[in-house]
Amino acid sequence: MSLSYSNYTNSPCAACKFLRRKCTSDCVFAPYFPPEEPLKFANVHRIFGASNVSKILHEVAPHQREDAVNSLAYEAEARLKDPVYGCVGAISVLQREVLRLQRELEETNVDLMRYASCLGGETSAYGGRRG
Repeated sequence: MSLSYSNYTNSPCAACKFLRRKCTSDCVFAPYFPPEEPLKFANVHRIFGASNVSKILHEVAPHQREDAVNSLAYEAEARLKDPVYGCVGAISVLQREVLRLQRELEETNVDLMRYASCLGGETSAYGGRRG
């Protein structure tokens, strides 16, 4: 993105506003931290620090920066909710839920097979055999 978001709106990006500095046309933060999302930068800054985020953005290819910022924002929010495990804690909870649901599905399939085998000798309402 050649024009920064702050130039378009004449308002400093969330990062520059938070850091209380002038938002320039080449601000690395502006395309990813618009002024309407101050909490996004505040969370990322609190967990990673502005200097580290700036370094990351400069090291990442321009076409990957938005994904990098979204990942940092997600991890920062997760770290604020769970300072020890962050998003790994959320992933672990979801993996346990998937395993529980897989077991429940297997049990339900066993019950269905058992029910279907019990119906195997009966006839349907249409006169044919079920099964």
